[in-house]
Amino acid sequence: MTLAEKLVKDFESLPELQKREVIDFVEFLKQKQQKEMENLMDSIIFQNEEALKELSK
Repeated sequence: MTLAEKLVKDFESLPELQKREVIDFVEFLKQKQQKEMENLMDSIIFQNEEALKELSK
């Protein structure tokens, strides 16, 4: 059984309220990952600000 298959099987056995909690948690993790990526990109831009300015000329 793959990880995805186990997840679906376990998810389907939950009551509706707990399914909603799982979905909410997955959304939280996705938002957290997105924020971490944005912070990383901001850091890269900040650290390379002068070089980026030169490239934009």
